[in-house]
Amino acid sequence: MDAVLQALADPSRRTVLELLRRGPATAGDLADALPIARPGVSRHLRVLREAGLVEVRREAQRRIYSLQPEALVEVDEWLGAYRVLWQNRLGALHTEIARGKKARR
Repeated sequence: MDAVLQALADPSRRTVLELLRRGPATAGDLADALPIARPGVSRHLRVLREAGLVEVRREAQRRIYSLQPEALVEVDEWLGAYRVLWQNRLGALHTEIARGKKARR
């Protein structure tokens, strides 16, 4: 999970994941959508590959990158406990707001 979180820490890598969420793309396609040079995109793709967030397949001379959302499952499970905490707090806030509205009537 640490490798995934470290990979997600960089805004350019998060942008790459957002682009790949729409569908597979080449490094060139990704570089065209980012304000960084192709070598930088290749380095980001390597980090994402090593973290298991993207996979690459060859098609003739091209390398096609695809999102691997399964790598996010462990992070999602870890965040689940925090999600419950916030849902409970937001539920309590909603109750207090509703009480305040009733009191003003």
